[in-house]
Amino acid sequence: MSSAVELRAPGPRGIPPLFARLVDDAALFPPGNRNEVATPVPQAVTDHLDARAGEFAGLLGPMLCQASRLAELITELAKAKPSSPIPLSLVCDTGLGGVPKALSIIEGRQELLALRMVEMPAPSDVDDIWLERVSEFVPEDITRVVEPRRGGEGWLDGIRRVAEHGCWPKLRTGGQTAEAVPTVDEVAEFLAVAGSLDVPFKATTGLNAAVRGEDPETGFTHHGFLNLLVATARSLSGKDVRAALESTDGAALAEEARSLSDDAANAVRDVFASYGSCSLKDPVAELEGLGLL
Repeated sequence: MSSAVELRAPGPRGIPPLFARLVDDAALFPPGNRNEVATPVPQAVTDHLDARAGEFAGLLGPMLCQASRLAELITELAKAKPSSPIPLSLVCDTGLGGVPKALSIIEGRQELLALRMVEMPAPSDVDDIWLERVSEFVPEDITRVVEPRRGGEGWLDGIRRVAEHGCWPKLRTGGQTAEAVPTVDEVAEFLAVAGSLDVPFKATTGLNAAVRGEDPETGFTHHGFLNLLVATARSLSGKDVRAALESTDGAALAEEARSLSDDAANAVRDVFASYGSCSLKDPVAELEGLGLL
């Protein structure tokens, strides 16, 4: 299975280790906290190829695509003729049973796509039998990402069970309702568990900005991806995780992130591997504005 380090190999501009391959391209998914639609496939392909050839390519991780839109993506990539296969994370929106067919399609188009991850939501009860089926369907050299349903007494046990089966747990940080946004306490509890696992986690939806704040379109308070990075660093060093998650002081968060040694940054990313963003330009602008790129 691919490691977090392998998936964030240094980019062409030498992005700092804390941000290398941090942003997975989720343009094909509707923004979690906004009344907008997903980017059309042709535009998503154009934007991704432009970003991969641009000066901040080292920030970019795989392109996420739903199994149900795989044919559309392949059609557009065939037209675009990329110079090398595009790293792909396949998101299973057609059920676990649809995985073998999707993998077969990808295998037949290796000049266009290089499968890196397979992501899927877990059933309400994340049992060992279902996780064993995931391992049977997805080859060992592909990273398996599983999202246990948040909430309830068994949620954190589900996180541990996912990791025990060699899968990366996924933390959903937002959505189209206020209830879809986890509380600071829930994220802190998740990080306490994540730091003890043998696999990293990835985050998805809701990290629209680097720093915690209110989304002007929904009124929801959203988590920031920089908050989550700094909070992960604090969780590894026994410092105040909740304060980092609650902070709205971008300058202070940026200074704390900047002060991390390369070894400390790599340790953070060994826990927090990446997050999905519907925009590739926004994270760059946010980090540049904070003086971190």
